[in-house]
Formats: sequence, structure tokens, C-alpha cells
Amino acid sequence: MSAVIQESGVSAPQLPTRERRKEPLRACVQSALDIYFRDLDGHNGEAVYEMVIGQVEQAMLESVMLHTRSNQTRAADVLGINRSTLRKKLKLYGLL
Repeated sequence: MSAVIQESGVSAPQLPTRERRKEPLRACVQSALDIYFRDLDGHNGEAVYEMVIGQVEQAMLESVMLHTRSNQTRAADVLGINRSTLRKKLKLYGLL
């Protein structure tokens, strides 16, 4: 989504909260991918799956940890994953 917003010259905090919520996550990711592939100008992208999952997963972890005030047990519950899995992912992204 940030690539889409940056391209229009509007930053996310400038958008009204209601406007930011209108576009579902899927549409934001799809728009960002459309721009990514357009910018490749016919060249093949590599490891797109890992790139997207990594970006989305890290943002999700950061948001959930903020929402739960870094309470790992609550964060794991919110995410529906085991706390040890959460800790592994937090370490992977340098969030722990």
C-alpha cells in the first residue's frame, strides 16, 4: 500500500481513518504488486512470494505487538499461533 500511496504523493497518516479502512488488505497488496510488476518493465520478478509474505508478516507482527503492548501471550492468541512460533518470528524480523 505504501508504494501506491507514495506514488500519489499522499502519505498514509494524511488519509482520513475511514478512507484507509475502505480498501481491504487484499486490494492494497494487489495494487502494490501491480506497481511492482509494472516497474519491472517486462523483466521477471524473483522470490515475489517470499518478498510479499515477509513484508506483510513483519507489518502484522509490529501492529499486533503494539496493540498488545508487547505481551507475547496475548499477541500469540490474537494471531492464533503458538507463543514459541511468535518468538521465532519476532527474532526473524529483529523485533525481539
